[in-house]
Amino acid sequence: MKIAVCIKQVPDTEARLRLRKDGLGVEEEDLSFVINESDEYALEEALVIAEETGGEVVVFSLGPARVGEALRKSLALGATRAVHLSDEAFVGSDALATGRALAAALRQDDFDLVLTGSQSGDDGFGSTGSVVAGHLDWPHAWLVIGVEVEEDQKSAKITREMEAGVNEIARLTLPAVIEVQAGINHPRYASLKGIMGAKKKEIAIKTAADLGLSADEVGASGSTLETVAVFFPKSGEGAEMLEGEAAEIGRLLVEKLQKEARVL
Repeated sequence: MKIAVCIKQVPDTEARLRLRKDGLGVEEEDLSFVINESDEYALEEALVIAEETGGEVVVFSLGPARVGEALRKSLALGATRAVHLSDEAFVGSDALATGRALAAALRQDDFDLVLTGSQSGDDGFGSTGSVVAGHLDWPHAWLVIGVEVEEDQKSAKITREMEAGVNEIARLTLPAVIEVQAGINHPRYASLKGIMGAKKKEIAIKTAADLGLSADEVGASGSTLETVAVFFPKSGEGAEMLEGEAAEIGRLLVEKLQKEARVL
């Protein structure tokens, strides 16, 4: 099987964030970046499936030059090759424009399966995989916690995480796009042999023109979402401390949930 994995490079969750002067994002200078958590699980799942089916894994990512580091790590973990969507025209892309570009890149090859993470650790929209599936006109599933490619390799049985502890089992006809949830597996570490071997593996650079996309289909021009402000949430406001015995606190809490919050 030929499997594609779409990954995103995001700020390290342990990093200290600083806002840009224009108030439209975070300052990236001296900021450390990592592969998005659920994308790491998607990559591991793809590697396992490729090992079981004798296939290969190709990794895709859109972003500036620093994204090459994430792609090189993916190659060290076992991916065969990588594709970097790198172009000034891509700057400012929302999930819609990013998904359009990724789908165009994926169309240039013949894949049986596309895996992505369920959502990114920065924006958290959880929609890029859906956009990719829409452009490819492929079956799609989100919040997947189990993937089993069936013996004929023409379909896959997937398990989705639903609400209230309920899981859904479904069968998708391949090719398909599957967005996996963090925790689906145990991502491996790169070996020294893998790190050395990654230096010889191909990272192809693709521009908007290479994908047959015009400038108004990507970047800010191809996006429907506009960021108007980025700020840290205010702290120390809106909290009310309840005092007294446990039984009295419980009664007051239930009363407030019923009459003020109106959630009970």
